[in-house]
Amino acid sequence: MILMLVVALQLVRGQGQSAAQMNYTTFLAQVNSGNVHKVTFKGDNLEGELKTPVVQGGQEVHKFTLTLPPDIQGLTKTLEGQNVIIDAKQPQAGWGTFLGYALPWLLFIAFWIWMLRAMQGGGNRAFQFGRSKAKLISPDTPKVTFTDVAGADEAKDELQEIIEFLKDPGRFSRLGGRLPKGVLLVGPPGTGKTLLARAVAGEAGRPFFQMSGSDFVEMFVGVGASRVRDLFEQGKAHAPCIIFVDEIDAVGRHRGAGLGGGHDEREQTLNALLVEMDGFESNEGVILLAATNRPDVLDPALLRPGRFDRQVVVDSPDVKGREGILRVHAKKLPLADDVNLALIARGTPGMSGADLANVCNEAALLAARRGVDKVAMDDFERAKDKVMLGSERKSLVLTERERKLTAFHEAGHAVLGLKVPGMDPVHKVTIVPRGMALGITSSLPEEDRHSYTKEWLEGRLAMLFGGRVAEEMIFGEGDVTTGAGNDIERATATARRMVTQYGMSDVIGLVTIGDSEHEVFLGRELVQRTQVSEHTARLVDQEVKHILDVAHDKARGVLEEHYDLLNRIANALLERETLDREQIQMLERNEPLPPVPAPAPLHPPESAAPKKVPLHGRGLTLPGGEGPLPGPAPGFVSDETEESPEA
Repeated sequence: MILMLVVALQLVRGQGQSAAQMNYTTFLAQVNSGNVHKVTFKGDNLEGELKTPVVQGGQEVHKFTLTLPPDIQGLTKTLEGQNVIIDAKQPQAGWGTFLGYALPWLLFIAFWIWMLRAMQGGGNRAFQFGRSKAKLISPDTPKVTFTDVAGADEAKDELQEIIEFLKDPGRFSRLGGRLPKGVLLVGPPGTGKTLLARAVAGEAGRPFFQMSGSDFVEMFVGVGASRVRDLFEQGKAHAPCIIFVDEIDAVGRHRGAGLGGGHDEREQTLNALLVEMDGFESNEGVILLAATNRPDVLDPALLRPGRFDRQVVVDSPDVKGREGILRVHAKKLPLADDVNLALIARGTPGMSGADLANVCNEAALLAARRGVDKVAMDDFERAKDKVMLGSERKSLVLTERERKLTAFHEAGHAVLGLKVPGMDPVHKVTIVPRGMALGITSSLPEEDRHSYTKEWLEGRLAMLFGGRVAEEMIFGEGDVTTGAGNDIERATATARRMVTQYGMSDVIGLVTIGDSEHEVFLGRELVQRTQVSEHTARLVDQEVKHILDVAHDKARGVLEEHYDLLNRIANALLERETLDREQIQMLERNEPLPPVPAPAPLHPPESAAPKKVPLHGRGLTLPGGEGPLPGPAPGFVSDETEESPEA
């Protein structure tokens, strides 16, 4: 803007000057002819006026200017001889000279201003670090409503009541009720907590602010607390309104548990949040909606009534909820006539909404890869196997001995799943490498399972040892491999939980061994209290070893009794590589299998379709996840390791 102003002044100044440029020879000729009236010396320049205008370049020239040559001796005498008025002025520096001196400093100052703005985090202006980064959801934002959310009916009912509070507070306050101050959405990852918050934003019709817990923390100390105060000031200005904080565990963790002392930045932010939610001054009309999948690390003062009045659990959906979720995601897909979403929902227990969305997406990609116009049921089956069991690794070439060993290993799991009473039906057995496993035996329960009996857990341990026992029986105990490493690891973890947590040991009794209170900021399990004597710890180890030995002997007894079935399943796996539920039942009845169909040009089917027997099941959960059983969900047994014991 300064440069534009200078240029404009120079143009105006140049337009106001009517003096013409004249050379020195013409000037001397005008002086000698007596036509010069007045001259003014300005340094090396000279300005003058003529008595009689002359024509120069087609224009009449009355005033002129010229640049004087180096040697002008005698010029003053000549002018005096012609009675010319002589004047002199100090030359003035123009805007160009000033800019020539000032421009480097202006550029230097501008550079440092830019650097300071860039260091203030996100381009904020100076002294605005403490401003909240919450975004106000505008009416133009595409809305998500409760019709787009399925599988969480109880959570929707709780949140629907919050919306009715906002729309008609008098309906509830007439009996003395007050508006809830906070609602905490709790649940595993992928169950739809953030989606529910988006639906509340679309349904409420009131101002809705959203931000994440990490947005409070900045590189400067004290910024988090300042942003909390600014956030609630904005909320009070737009009351009644809703403020949504996603992943609130980023700022809501236990106080005093870390190594940072009382001046930890996170604790400052949490203290400000506690005061704003329920402190000396009340924030009427501001509802805080928060979501987290780690409620165990939140500070107790944050969870008490008056701050978070309600805790809404958003758990994994049941079979009806899974069918609703599949219908929501399948609206965007062109489905074939043979697609049965209810059957897919029954075959995917334990899956979250994100897992089911991934199944639908993978089915659409598989159908597109085949070059068809509609997504068929077989695409959903393949997508379900890909999500639950992992992708096929067809490039991994196994030797004939490895294929035979893997086949008998998986056949051992399958026989135990078929012959141990109370176990879940075996759904699929394959020796095609998937994910990190060389082979997989998948068993899916007939219905959702929420608790586990001691008999079921003991049968589960026997099934886990079925692969190792089959290797011992066929190849000898000296030729066993590392393939059972993951089975042994999960069996040991299950047996230890049976002894230390579930009270399923007659020797230990109904005693919880170990303290579940861990230090939150030190990895939770790095520092923990030890309240178990050496004698009790020795008893626990002996009891775990006894339970595992009993399971191993039980697996050996079942496999010796059904040795023919073990060979039939293993030989069928070597021939076909993959057996589905119907084929496994035919082998159990000692019926011949139908001939192997010729492979299709693109994506040969892994199993016969359509299936006559309904596929029920439980989805695969991540190893090490929280739940009643350690590791993957029951019904998933894999030959985990490949090349080395460290795999």
